[in-house]
Amino acid sequence: MLEIRPNCEWCDRDLPPDSAEARICSYECTYCADCADKVLHNVCATCGGNLVPRPIRPKVNHRDGKALGLVNHPASTRRVHSQWTLDQVRDQSERLKNVPPDQR
Repeated sequence: MLEIRPNCEWCDRDLPPDSAEARICSYECTYCADCADKVLHNVCATCGGNLVPRPIRPKVNHRDGKALGLVNHPASTRRVHSQWTLDQVRDQSERLKNVPPDQR
């Protein structure tokens, strides 16, 4: 189950669970759409994978007899920040931004 991290790991912008601006990689590194496009060029700073819109977990349970939704599985409140420098991010992005994600 996704953690649904609360912030962009690069600029620290708040990304609430219902944000359509959140982007994640397969390891759940989380960035805002602006940083994903303009800083990272669709390349995760950590793994080098691509970034996709983060799914929005419904606020409430829509299935009887099931414990679903944010009410039962709340989003994480632990803020995560990138461990990489701007130069490291630029190097990674430049190397991989023109390589299709399925070939990285």
